[in-house]
Amino acid sequence: MSYLETTHDVYKEAALTPDVGLCCTTNPIWELPGLKIPKIMQEMNYGCGSTVHARDLTNNPKMLYVGVGGGMELLQFAYFNRQKGGVVGIDVVDEMLEASRKNFKEAEAQNPWFKSEFVDLKKGDAMHLPVEDNSIDVAAQNCLFNIFKADDLKKAIAEMYRVLKPHGRLVMSDPTCEQPMNEELRNDERLRALCLSGSLPIAEYVKALTDAGFGTIEIRARKPYRILDPKNYPTDELIYIESIEVAAIKDPMPEDGPCIFTGKAAIYYGDEDYFDDNAGHILLKNQPLAICDKTAGALQAIGRDDIYFSESTFHYDGGGCC
Repeated sequence: MSYLETTHDVYKEAALTPDVGLCCTTNPIWELPGLKIPKIMQEMNYGCGSTVHARDLTNNPKMLYVGVGGGMELLQFAYFNRQKGGVVGIDVVDEMLEASRKNFKEAEAQNPWFKSEFVDLKKGDAMHLPVEDNSIDVAAQNCLFNIFKADDLKKAIAEMYRVLKPHGRLVMSDPTCEQPMNEELRNDERLRALCLSGSLPIAEYVKALTDAGFGTIEIRARKPYRILDPKNYPTDELIYIESIEVAAIKDPMPEDGPCIFTGKAAIYYGDEDYFDDNAGHILLKNQPLAICDKTAGALQAIGRDDIYFSESTFHYDGGGCC
């Protein structure tokens, strides 16, 4: 049995018998006006963060969600669209698709504005999306891509890139891990399916996105996730796993490399009203400016003693230099 078959079986069982503690921490349940999330959707909430951000969802975007779970984030996406087929949900597990269809009927009963036809559920897998090229404004996946091994991850990201429109956004939440994992952990198919042993370091995760062509990367959140301890897992040391929320934007790749925002900022505190590096970056006095890592390096190389540079906070919420 391949690791993907094991993953299929794990989520088939999770569809048939909802398991609140299956693998992941609870996603935020957004308290949006007029939006009620059925309890069953919350119980089948198999994510490690949120991919629902209002600033991504203006002007009725066409949306894609891969790995539907119980349908909670699909319902949240539909809240911002409310058009027939405005949200496409794709899953390889028949039982999960059927559970979501049932859950949407419950959502209809609780939300007068919602119709099941707002979400178009399709059978398919992340490596072969049944979606046209350049047709999606916002694509999302939550706690899925970390399961994939390197070759499959590359295919899944390439598929997301293919279906997005120019300047479209791929919004993701996934576990990451900065510590090395031994081969026994990496090759444990069930632990991988449970979103534990496939976690990559953030730099590798980001590189997989930029290698696919995404010109802008935003790391929006980084937070504690799980612990693998020697008493319960095949490891000699305690392993700390975090989850991150990331947006990869299908911008053209800059000639000098991608813009990767990890939550750095620059503050100019010199004698003038502002500092202009003559490369497109103006720092107003005592006003923090969000900067990508590339710009941070370029500004630091100037060697001025009146600009302060923050470390990466791994929280970015828009604006800044690029």
